[in-house]
Amino acid sequence: METVKGFKDFLGEEAEKRAIVIEMIRQTFEKYGFQPAETPIVEYEEFVQGKNSNDEAVRDIFRLQDRGKRKLALRYEFTFQLKRIAENQKLPFRRYQIGPNFRDEPIRPGRTRQFTQCDVDVVGSTLKDEAENISMINEIMKTLKIDSITYINNRRLMNEILEEEKIKEKDSIIREIDKLDKLSKFEVKKNLEKYNAGYLVDLFTKPEEYYKKYKSYKEVEELKKYCALFGTKVEFRPFLARGLSYYNEMVIEVWSKELPVSILGGGSYMVGKNQSTGISFGIEPLMLLTKLKFNLEKFLVVSLNQDKKAIQLSKQLRKQGKNTSIYFGKPNKALAYANAYKFTKVIFVGEKEVEKKMFKIKNLETGKEVTLTLTKPKATSKS
Repeated sequence: METVKGFKDFLGEEAEKRAIVIEMIRQTFEKYGFQPAETPIVEYEEFVQGKNSNDEAVRDIFRLQDRGKRKLALRYEFTFQLKRIAENQKLPFRRYQIGPNFRDEPIRPGRTRQFTQCDVDVVGSTLKDEAENISMINEIMKTLKIDSITYINNRRLMNEILEEEKIKEKDSIIREIDKLDKLSKFEVKKNLEKYNAGYLVDLFTKPEEYYKKYKSYKEVEELKKYCALFGTKVEFRPFLARGLSYYNEMVIEVWSKELPVSILGGGSYMVGKNQSTGISFGIEPLMLLTKLKFNLEKFLVVSLNQDKKAIQLSKQLRKQGKNTSIYFGKPNKALAYANAYKFTKVIFVGEKEVEKKMFKIKNLETGKEVTLTLTKPKATSKS
C-alpha cells in the first residue's frame, strides 16, 4: 500500500538519524533557555486562517470537518497558536515546539506535505533576542555540518521605501518582490506590471550602501552589530519578505547552496500587544543536507540456550547506557538479523562463554573482536 503523495514512512536507520537530529535540536533549544510546549494538530479553520487568509502558507492548509460539521483545519505552523498559549505568561515568554505540521503545497526536494517543524519564539522580545536566535541557529547548522548563509531584511524598511514611492498595494507588491530569490528580475517585473510597479525590482536589488539613507535601515545595522557580538555573520537581502504579512520588523532566512529552497525562516511579529520574534524550520531539508556522521553504537546479545546469562549481560550493558537488544536463536540467523538492522556489535552467549565468564564482542563494521568479562552485580545492603 502506497502512502498519500507528500507523506512518508520513516524506518530503521533513517528514523534513527532523524531522532538523533531532533534530540540535538531540542537540547540546543533548552540550552538557550527555551521551554517546551505542545499544542493540538487540529484547530478551528477560522483560528488557523486568522487575518492572513491571503498568505501563501495559509492558502495551503488542509481543511476538514468533524461529525458536528464544524469547519476545522490541520495546523500549518506553530506561530498562530502562540496567540492562545502566550496569554497571561510572564514576559519574555520563551517557548520551543517540535512536531508535525501540514501544508497542501507542491512537492519539492526537502518539502513534503507532512513535515516535522522546529520552532522557537520569544513573546515580548527585542532586537537582541533576534540576534541570539540567529546565533543559536548558526550553532545548529555548524553541529549538523551544514554550510549555510543567513539573510536578513526589515519589513519596516520595505514599507518605508514603498511609502516614499507612494505605493498603495504594499502587501501584494511585497509578495511579488519576495519572489526574487526564485524568479528572474524579468519575471518579477512582469508580475509587477499590473501595479505599474515594475521599476521597483531595480529599487530592491541595489547595493546595501544605498539603503543607509532610510531611517529603518538603522534596525538592520543594529541587528548586524549584535550578531557580530555573538560571532554570527549575516547578509542583508533588501527584497526578502518571506511572504507572510504578519512580519512587522526583522525578517530572517537561512539558505544552503545545495538545496533550491530556504531551509529556515523567521522574523518579528506581534502576539497580541507584544512585540515577538521567532525562527522556524523543518527537519526534512536538514536531513538532506547534514554531513554529520551518525555512528550509533548498537549491541546485539545472542543467546545460545543461555537465556539467563544473556539477559544478565544485556542488563549490564544497558546500565552503561548502551543500546542493547537480545536475540534468542541460531548464530547464522542472528548475524543476518544484525546486518539487516545495522547493529554495530554482536556478543554470542554460549555455554563455553558462560563457563569462562568471557565474551567476545564482534565489531560488524571492522570485523575485529575484543573480549568482555562479565562481572557479578554488586550486592545491595539492607538498611
